[in-house]
Amino acid sequence: MFDKQREMLAKRLRYELNLSDRVYEAIRKVPRHLFVPPEYRSEAYVDTPLPIGYGQTISAPHMVAIMCELLKLKEGEKVLEIGTGCGYHAAVVAEIVGKKGKVVTIERIPELAEMAKRNLEALGYDNVLVVVGDGSKGYKPEAPYDKIYVTASAPDVPKPLAEQLKPGGIMVLPIGRYSQWLYVVRKDERGNLHKENWGAVRFVLLKGEYGFD
Repeated sequence: MFDKQREMLAKRLRYELNLSDRVYEAIRKVPRHLFVPPEYRSEAYVDTPLPIGYGQTISAPHMVAIMCELLKLKEGEKVLEIGTGCGYHAAVVAEIVGKKGKVVTIERIPELAEMAKRNLEALGYDNVLVVVGDGSKGYKPEAPYDKIYVTASAPDVPKPLAEQLKPGGIMVLPIGRYSQWLYVVRKDERGNLHKENWGAVRFVLLKGEYGFD
């Protein structure tokens, strides 16, 4: 049942969003129903955010796909994710960057980080490192990163994330408290940031030193 639903969702997103082969295959492969709480499993392949506990949600599949496309992910890249949640988005990115790539993902809620770890390990994603901490500060030990994305809305581009992004790298993040906009941020070879507004979105707020109170 779930395989057929996932296939239908992936095909619809490919058609509606003109997905690249890599993103389409990742959405088609990752079993979203294994990342959501049992009571929401029947809705796993409805294109909507779902509660995962602790006031957090798993992003809608279309938003995961859009962010992956905007990041222009390539095989072998090292990617930093802020806001692990249940681990679904990290799994999709891990599929795209492949075994030679790496996803470092930070979650501030220890219980969610533990859940994500279990989910990812059970499915064999050994190219994902789950870290508990303040995501707004990034994760220096693994920096610099080819790509960075944030799954919660920030007041602005967090300074540590800008510093940990490689020159030539891309960051995708929502910005704003009430009105939120998704930005694609490119870092040039001199270290300057160039922001491009993709459009209106709705995310939970980023908490932490460089997030909202």
